[in-house]
Amino acid sequence: MSRPYKTIEPSVIDDKMLEVMVKKQGPSGRAGQIAQLEGIDFKDVDHLQLDYQNILKVDNLWQFTSLTKLQLDNNVIEKIEGLNTLVNLIWLDLSFNNIEMIEGLDELVKLEDLSLYSNRISKFENMDSLVNLQVFSIGKNHISDLESIIYLRRFKRLRTLNLAGNPVSEDERYSMYIPAFLPDLMYLDFRLIDKTTKEQALQIHYATVANLVHKEDLELKSLEKMRLEEEELALHKQLNELQHATDNLLMENKIQKFRVTIDKLWSSLMNLEMQLVDQLEEATREFERNISELVTTYIENVQALVAQCRDLENRNHENMLEIAMSSYDKMGKSEGDEEMPEELRALFIDKDTVINTVNASHDLHLLKIDNQEDKMVTKANAWVRDMIEKLHMDEVARNRKRVLEINTYVNHWRDELDFLELQDV
Repeated sequence: MSRPYKTIEPSVIDDKMLEVMVKKQGPSGRAGQIAQLEGIDFKDVDHLQLDYQNILKVDNLWQFTSLTKLQLDNNVIEKIEGLNTLVNLIWLDLSFNNIEMIEGLDELVKLEDLSLYSNRISKFENMDSLVNLQVFSIGKNHISDLESIIYLRRFKRLRTLNLAGNPVSEDERYSMYIPAFLPDLMYLDFRLIDKTTKEQALQIHYATVANLVHKEDLELKSLEKMRLEEEELALHKQLNELQHATDNLLMENKIQKFRVTIDKLWSSLMNLEMQLVDQLEEATREFERNISELVTTYIENVQALVAQCRDLENRNHENMLEIAMSSYDKMGKSEGDEEMPEELRALFIDKDTVINTVNASHDLHLLKIDNQEDKMVTKANAWVRDMIEKLHMDEVARNRKRVLEINTYVNHWRDELDFLELQDV
């Protein structure tokens, strides 16, 4: 449980504490071996435990440049700070502190496992740089807005999430909302999310998720357009400087630099396009998986209903056969219905004719039911197959068009540069 530092004497992370804690890790650990054999060199330490030290402020860790695992749990830390130099950090434990805001993590791009369990955090924010995040524990905090979970969609590698103990986990929609909006999540609150739960969640929130995916795609394209506009503005500025340069040597140097800039631009744009291709491919696979599961569920429901129709038809056949035989017996005893049409009366020539007629009617009904089932199943499979094929074809066409646009755009700048060189000559 987080503790107010006013009830205890807070500690400061100084060299003395660091030396003690590194040595305390023991000779079996890498840090302990270094401390005993060569003296303490903080830049070689890869694992540091600073738990249960009543630390109020994170500081003086700038020397631990090789650190991959840091334990700061069970202290009285109120603010995430002093971690910007720990660029190799993979595992960070800040649980059981007094932290109210997620911040100070911008440089920790390699971080895979983050624990903020039992703090005072009420909002997801300032985590965009954690692109490699796989395990995130933020249970027993003050997260109350269910829709704020959408923020976590940006972490494509996130597989384990703990939100237990937050007000949001008490929401009746919680168990279906999380799997729907975080479809790649495997574990929620230490429990495996099974396939059936994911399918049900997607069915419940399908329309909202589809709209969100579309919105994210538009935002991604908008960001790409903004980046392109910024690159173009920078190129215009450099070209304008070249056009106003009078010194030949200066002109030549700037032209050479401009060529390098153009090559970098081409490489940057192609890399962005490749990133977009990968992102769209991942989104398409997710969509393909989800739509296939929906169609599979639809087909299973159709087959279940058709099976019920067959059962009803079999019952109807039994009743019809019983009624027909009863009518045949009555006619044999001259107790038949006088108002029976002649066409129908003609069927009651003998017992075999009656039975064969009723059976033929039954077979015809079953055939129609089977044909309708085949039609619905075939149509559903063809629809999803055509949709997926169209998605792939559209993406191939978009990619080719985009690559052509990039090459045309960059070639334009190269032609402009060649024209300037000719003028200079």
